[in-house]
Amino acid sequence: MKLPLYFASSSKVWSSPEWVYGIEECGYDGWEISADGNYRLDNPEAFAKIKEIMETTHLAISVHAPFTDLNIGSLNDPIYRESIRQMQLCVTKAADITDVVTIHPPGYVSPPHGRLVPQKVWNLHKEALREIGATGIDTGGVRVCLENMPKIPDFLCMEADEHYGMIEGVDGIHATVDLGGHANTTGQVKSYLDCIGTATHMHIHDNRGRSDEHLALGGQAALTGMLPVPVSVPHTTASVSWKDAIWTRPP
Repeated sequence: MKLPLYFASSSKVWSSPEWVYGIEECGYDGWEISADGNYRLDNPEAFAKIKEIMETTHLAISVHAPFTDLNIGSLNDPIYRESIRQMQLCVTKAADITDVVTIHPPGYVSPPHGRLVPQKVWNLHKEALREIGATGIDTGGVRVCLENMPKIPDFLCMEADEHYGMIEGVDGIHATVDLGGHANTTGQVKSYLDCIGTATHMHIHDNRGRSDEHLALGGQAALTGMLPVPVSVPHTTASVSWKDAIWTRPP
């Protein structure tokens, strides 16, 4: 099975969108929109430009929900409610252009007081996902996918067990697995490979295991030698999130 590959670059969120045409020229099948900066779906002008690009290319679309200043695990209720609202709005708008929206990062334990009540943070986060997942169901087709985190203190869902535990029993919420990138920084590559068939969406890039470098595949410790282990992600696509200088589609 040959997975379609999408290109994503969150460092381009303030750039003029002409760069997107290079994705198709380099052989990618789709574009994962980082819905922040100049690419917010709730900005009518930005959304019109996105649709124009879709009409003038053959690129399929997936969406990465906004995350600047948001936290769906926040103990500060106005921030918590606004974080949910923005993600629900993104899912609703995205229904016009895709059936996959990734939430990343998940929420985090707000220092210092969140560390005193970790179960409360977990419960808030799970309830936020229920609300966002319900929005996805209401659209009639958008699958909302929670992504695992790299090794960054206080963030949730750095390990496979916690990631899948967070989405367990939450209607409308699926898994995006960042395999060789995020999982490599937390020592979770094998754990995620063991359950990759249950993922709806996948991000692949590489690093040396110390930080989330978003390197091109090959030559680093994470995925070298592990793929071509057969990887099949049902129902949707794999997405590559490489640095801007890395354009050539892998074989």
